[in-house]
Amino acid sequence: MAEAKRMTQTQLVRELAAACGVNNKLAKQCIETLAAIAVKETKKTGMFVIPGVGRLVRVERKARMGRNPATGAPIKIPAKKVVKFRVAKVVKDAIVPPKKK
Repeated sequence: MAEAKRMTQTQLVRELAAACGVNNKLAKQCIETLAAIAVKETKKTGMFVIPGVGRLVRVERKARMGRNPATGAPIKIPAKKVVKFRVAKVVKDAIVPPKKK
């Protein structure tokens, strides 16, 4: 099975520009602005929603005990903050339809 190639930034900019009827420069600026707003809002409030797509969420992970895979020795993993993207149900169902019962 051949692996599908992912869409590049240039291809995304061209698709957005064509769909919105604007030039490529403006479309790229819109994408960059959306990304900057997402980062700023996630830092500030801990969450950023992209309607119809999903949400960025900042999550705090607790400290825990882990194991060194090479030696098997126990190690302490410190607490940390991570960012997760949660896909909207509508998008998930459109990409991978739910099984019928």
